[in-house]
Amino acid sequence: MRIKKIAILLVAVLFITTGCGNSNYLKEEKKIITYEQTGQSLQNNILCKPKEQELYELYEKYGDQLKTSLEELPSCEEFKPNDIKYHSLWESIFVKPLAWVILKLGILIKNYGLSVMLIGLAIRLILFPFSKKSMDQAENMKKAQPEIQKIEKKYANRTDSDSMMMKSQETMLVYKKYKINPVSGCLLAFIQLPLFFAFLQAINRVPAIFEDSLLGMKLGMTPWVGISQGKYIYIILIILIILTTYLSFKNSMHQSGGNSEMERQMQFTLKFMIVFISIASFSLPTAIALYWIVTNGFVVIQNFILKKMRSDNKK
Repeated sequence: MRIKKIAILLVAVLFITTGCGNSNYLKEEKKIITYEQTGQSLQNNILCKPKEQELYELYEKYGDQLKTSLEELPSCEEFKPNDIKYHSLWESIFVKPLAWVILKLGILIKNYGLSVMLIGLAIRLILFPFSKKSMDQAENMKKAQPEIQKIEKKYANRTDSDSMMMKSQETMLVYKKYKINPVSGCLLAFIQLPLFFAFLQAINRVPAIFEDSLLGMKLGMTPWVGISQGKYIYIILIILIILTTYLSFKNSMHQSGGNSEMERQMQFTLKFMIVFISIASFSLPTAIALYWIVTNGFVVIQNFILKKMRSDNKK
């Protein structure tokens, strides 16, 4: 059940990135407005002015829907976290500071696509100690599984409160023996998810990012629009999205601690997510696709290194 909940959560994240299920978009007759040149869905709470004349005029056309008028918005190069008086703690603590960092680094290295990728990597590096802790817990859970299964069999047909209490106590003793903290498994997701949502919001709300390009790819362009314009490099982008997602999810299946039921659920989640992401990847703006590829790629390499270190320590 927990794995299925994770799958639902990931689907919700992808809906947000592609403009589905989110009210912060420009609309006409309940239809989300997209920038025809790139296929990008336009948000109504952007943080700075677009530079491209056509994009500016499109925002101007639907100016009555903007949370802040174009005249009051700073240029993206001059944006500061205390600009734009949105009264949201979430925006003040997470979204606007992260958008500012992406912009400042982008100006420094002269490319917002590289900025998005580097900051995505920096976030994963910050989270590395928590990832390592999670993998250590998974390894300890594998060692504890035989004893936990014995406890499960011992109390299989006993449902009275005394038996349940004894089962819980015996299970906790096994956890203590193998230094397993059940809460720590949720810690990484608890820290990671707010950062993930903030990152996606920061990307979606800064026009300068979508106006930039990397390796011939417009950062605001979706692969579907890119391919329809004969730019087949976007096929490579889709392949990388699917491949890195598959490898990062496949690796997590080996952290189920030998629990066959959990492994079955993970198999279901893996297949479901690959199918879903294969479809959704066609409508992900390139900036978000690059973030997705780089961070998932980092997870794959990180887990490979951690496994190798663990196997070397056992020798």
